Amino acid sequence: MTDPHPYHPGVPPSPDTAVAPAVGAMADSAADTAARAAGVTVRHLADLADFRAVYRLYEGIWRPEPTNPPVTTELLRALAKAGNYVAGAYDGGLLVGACVGFFGPPGERSMHSHIAGVSGAALGRSVGFALKLHQRAWALRRGVSTIGWTFDPLVCRNAYFNLSKLAAVPVQYLPNFYGAMNDGINGSDDTDRLLVSWELAAATVVSACARSLAPHDVEAERARGAVVALGRSDRNRPVTGRTDGNVLLVAVPADIATVRRTDPGAAKEWRVAVRDVLAPLMAEGARVAGFDRSGWYVVTRETRKDSR
Repeated sequence: MTDPHPYHPGVPPSPDTAVAPAVGAMADSAADTAARAAGVTVRHLADLADFRAVYRLYEGIWRPEPTNPPVTTELLRALAKAGNYVAGAYDGGLLVGACVGFFGPPGERSMHSHIAGVSGAALGRSVGFALKLHQRAWALRRGVSTIGWTFDPLVCRNAYFNLSKLAAVPVQYLPNFYGAMNDGINGSDDTDRLLVSWELAAATVVSACARSLAPHDVEAERARGAVVALGRSDRNRPVTGRTDGNVLLVAVPADIATVRRTDPGAAKEWRVAVRDVLAPLMAEGARVAGFDRSGWYVVTRETRKDSR
């Protein structure tokens, strides 16, 4: 049984907004497979006790200042009541992951996935993948075609997850988007973010959700002539390169969390270097085509023609 339509509770999506049955069925199947593989049950949340559990989960993950929690129980209650996406992943009776999103302008058939997190005890089990595939299936049943969200471009594992495992596409670089957060993950660093677009029925996304999409290989890109726009020194510091190629490689540190903790100066260097290289490239129309697990963005631009 499907959940009620977000804007008109109890009324199914109208024919002009409902997803094609085959796409919806594939999305449901992929979500079920991902949940079983992760050993969790993912469900939409509606009870106050569940919202309190999400609040506690996020508090434990982000360790925010008391005046700046990622969400509040009241906000989760309101979002869910209004028909938005608030879901949790459960291992037995224990909440180990949660994801929260809300709808965009009605005419855009879009959602913004605001926050998702997984308990440290459940890391490495692909719980986050199961949550996102549940969100995709849930959104498709409501006529949503695109989900967007932001992530820190310096966090290697998140870049790989979003671009390689989910096939989301970065569309905008957002400098210091949230301002100072001063929590246990972001510290005092600027909150630069990449905004991604997840086209739910795109062939690449379908393949990614079926775990059949091959990730980018930075060494293969080098062999084909890719240019290093930002590299790493032997001391794990950013090294500015060239930006005159049609395929460009942009490095990030393998573990920015450790760099922030042990060498805040180096973390700041990385933030500024990635911003100074990636933001102008995207602003001029270059496309972030993927991410190599070893910590490299693959950026492509249209072939330049000589002017005379």
